[in-house]
Amino acid sequence: MKILIILAHPSPKSFNHAIADAAASAARENGHTATLIDLYRQGFDSHLPAGEIPTDGEVAPEIEAMCRDLRAAGGIIIVHPNWWGQPPAILKGFVDRVFRPEAAYRFLEGDNGEGVPEGLLTAGAALVFNTSNTPKERERTVFGDPLELIWKKCIFELCGVDTFYRRMFTVVVTSSEEERREWLGEVRDAVCSYFPAE
Repeated sequence: MKILIILAHPSPKSFNHAIADAAASAARENGHTATLIDLYRQGFDSHLPAGEIPTDGEVAPEIEAMCRDLRAAGGIIIVHPNWWGQPPAILKGFVDRVFRPEAAYRFLEGDNGEGVPEGLLTAGAALVFNTSNTPKERERTVFGDPLELIWKKCIFELCGVDTFYRRMFTVVVTSSEEERREWLGEVRDAVCSYFPAE
């Protein structure tokens, strides 16, 4: 199975990078092909050009390749920090440019974009791993955990991926090495559970 891993954190020493590495390692050990897109390292251009907005718009070759990878993925893993209750801007730009019409979803014939789209992604599951420095209880009671809604409802279910798992690791800034090892074990366990050995 092809598993696409999208990582959005600017520091290569971040815990997000450790999460992505653990996820890729677990996937490969189970016999899957894991493709890692490290958005910051690759210098992904998050700006959506006006010409790409229409369904039949002109799309850069590197974006077309990412769209093909997204459509071909049997599993999708997203790794990013919680910044202001949102993904980093570079990841939002990735969604804007790659989760595009006719790649991730389409509107039915005769629908001018006002209806509910048909999801085109065929991934068996989507996993999202987040890091945060906000305690879980405060995240839920004060902020309402917006990342859950964004990824589960607004993106993956809309694009046809109904099996969804998300784990927020917190509080990272005060976490111990032992806690981080345990968290990475949880990442590996989740990947093995949703994407078992073939």
